[in-house]
Amino acid sequence: MKKLVIFGVGLIGGSVALALKKRPDAPSIVGVGRNIDSLQQAKDLGVIDAMETNIHAACSDADLILIAAPVAQTKAILQSIKPHLTANTVITDAGSTKSDVLAAAREVLGDQFCQFVGGHPIAGAEKSGVTAAQADLYINKNVVLTPTTETNQDAASRVAKLWCDCGARVSEMPAETHDGIFAAVSHLPHLLAFALVNEIANRPNAAQLFSFAASGFRDFTRIAGSHPEMWRDIALANKTALLNELTAYEQQISHLKQLLANEDGKGLEALFQTASIARNNWARTQ
Repeated sequence: MKKLVIFGVGLIGGSVALALKKRPDAPSIVGVGRNIDSLQQAKDLGVIDAMETNIHAACSDADLILIAAPVAQTKAILQSIKPHLTANTVITDAGSTKSDVLAAAREVLGDQFCQFVGGHPIAGAEKSGVTAAQADLYINKNVVLTPTTETNQDAASRVAKLWCDCGARVSEMPAETHDGIFAAVSHLPHLLAFALVNEIANRPNAAQLFSFAASGFRDFTRIAGSHPEMWRDIALANKTALLNELTAYEQQISHLKQLLANEDGKGLEALFQTASIARNNWARTQ
């Protein structure tokens, strides 16, 4: 790969660029985005080699195009690059939802849909923007690819190599399976954290409550500091799976309320014990 184009040089796209720049075979990296000042900052920091506002110039001779913008922007970005793609250009994304992204790619790219490979790096932080980018963000982290029966195998291999070169572990699964899994273990926790902080922030004594909040509150709500636009788009894109997860969580909360109302200490301890064992077992694998 000689030229990589990144749409959205923030935490995710910027970390890809920094990881590749540590390699002796690093490609030329061109950044494209909505905010010229952010692109200039990325260039000044050495995250990208060039910034471009002209889509034709950006895509010219590109070996691979990575869309690392909020998922709601994916369709518009695909429409903008479609006229400038060659038969050898590989396109991928880093969005947290995959069914909607694949549907947009199939609709926009048509015969060139085979050149698109859906992807999702399972890494990140509550901070966003290029200044949050880290060269080691993806080391030993999972990246899920969602190729279809139409996907060109060479395109899938090239995208897998991109992530392996960043230090990630690559696996594949259907888009629907991906969206169901991440509704449960990623999207739901973010919604819960946002909801808790929002509920407390709207209380008359919010300042007092926040002044006494400590490590438990900080740990639980860390992800409520995440990018609002990005998580708005993720929630709407994965609405069906997320509504199912919210319903299941509501049932768990109702059960917890009933145990508490009944002063059922044995039931509460059993619930806490099951959760504690599961959490500690998972933590040991990380």
